[in-house]
Amino acid sequence: MSSKLQVLTPQNSQIIFIDQQPQMAFGVQSIDRQVLKNNVVGLAKAARIFGIPTTITTVETDGFSGNTYPELLAVVPDNDILERTSMNSWDDQNVRDALARHAANGHKKVVVSGLWTEVCNTTFALSCMKDTDYEIYMVADASGGTSADAHKYAMDRMVQAGVVPVTWQQVLLEWQRDWARKETYDAVTALAKEHSGAYGMGIDYAVTHVHGGAERVSHGKRIGPSPAAI
Repeated sequence: MSSKLQVLTPQNSQIIFIDQQPQMAFGVQSIDRQVLKNNVVGLAKAARIFGIPTTITTVETDGFSGNTYPELLAVVPDNDILERTSMNSWDDQNVRDALARHAANGHKKVVVSGLWTEVCNTTFALSCMKDTDYEIYMVADASGGTSADAHKYAMDRMVQAGVVPVTWQQVLLEWQRDWARKETYDAVTALAKEHSGAYGMGIDYAVTHVHGGAERVSHGKRIGPSPAAI
């Protein structure tokens, strides 16, 4: 059986964030940048919930790209940040060693979120797969390219080479898999409420208007209606 038929689990996954830095984000045109950051941070929080081994790598932090998003670093404050000069993360031995340590414990499905899709993500994915038996799962909506075409054709090229395209929420729910897994249920639904847009809003609605639960926040009195005289 192809190992790509195995779903992502906390036991077989690791994650790498490549160059989630402001100067790299400035060049992104394939996705709204605020949406991009929301998805990246949501993905990082998902990885924390499930204890997924996490690698963060940066390029030319002082000379060009700037510091990793503080919202991302706040999720994993104890993680080392692996600085590079090469656009291809696979050219850096520290990155190879970090991934290898996790792979040695069975985490051979490498979830990738990075900038830019057509450069740093593509070169890393192709080089890593060429040299190892790792599988690459490219998070399309937690990555961005310098144009819609740049992102699309980079994704197409990687898929042709065997990379698996995914979205961040797909990864989250694949790790959860079963709502009977109560040890992560509350954290996952809380994450969805914060980062998953319409899905999170739907959870809030279901809690209050279907199941009769309390609202998540306290607030002032609801006043009215009081129709004005015509």
